[in-house]
Amino acid sequence: MRTSRTWYAAGLVVALGTALVVAFGIAALGIVGDGGPPDLLYVGALVVGLVGATIARLRAHGMALALGATAVAVLLAGAVAVTSGLAEEGQTLDVLWLSAGFAGLFGLSAWAFERSDGARTAQPR
Repeated sequence: MRTSRTWYAAGLVVALGTALVVAFGIAALGIVGDGGPPDLLYVGALVVGLVGATIARLRAHGMALALGATAVAVLLAGAVAVTSGLAEEGQTLDVLWLSAGFAGLFGLSAWAFERSDGARTAQPR
């Protein structure tokens, strides 16, 4: 039981930490350009995670799916920002690297939640 809780806690810490860094990046710095409307793409990605977590009722398997969807949404936000010309000329790689990094962290969190669910179901009762 302890392993399941440890993986769940790790997934939760990574997910919340990543969401806070993304929110700080949007509010204070701007991920795409100097901030403003293009950064709303990333707000949408965070909303995907929040809605998914609500639907999952914070259960491990559902959280894994929600955070996987959040990772995909972050990647899509970066791709849309670059392909639609919202990112300034010299910032294309920065936006893509940030998006990939955030998506990787959300993916890591999803993996930890899935691992938590697997550890819970693998234990004898």
